[in-house]
Amino acid sequence: MSKSGVDQELIRQLAALLTETDLSEIEIETESLRLRVARQMGPTVAHVAAPAPVAHVAAAPAMAAPAETGGTHPGAVPSPMVGTAYLAPEPGAPVFVQPGSNVTEGQTILIIEAMKTMNHIPAPRSGKLTRVLVDDGQPVEFGEPLFVIE
Repeated sequence: MSKSGVDQELIRQLAALLTETDLSEIEIETESLRLRVARQMGPTVAHVAAPAPVAHVAAAPAMAAPAETGGTHPGAVPSPMVGTAYLAPEPGAPVFVQPGSNVTEGQTILIIEAMKTMNHIPAPRSGKLTRVLVDDGQPVEFGEPLFVIE
């Protein structure tokens, strides 16, 4: 174990298991440790947190092919995390952005709730928002396309 108390060999074994089984995420929990390892066509990401109650969420409907959702578009903005996407700052409020809006780099374009924390997601670049690829309250995965900014 390392100084932080995390078994790095366990993380390596879980990452290898992800590759072998073509899974995108694996999570284990013991009395003293909760470990989640996820991958998205790039470096493996490991999140370690204290034990917490785990809520079971119904499986999301199958996503459309990337060509249909704009995921292959060069202006696609991917989700930086897993969570629930909210297009407005609160229920009943106007949305942050809509198709045709001009956005500036750093401007909040939506909120992703993850582990009961509201994360304001900024526009990665300036441009015209041409497509919104998620619905308000929709669960999103890491790397899933959210918007297209041209």
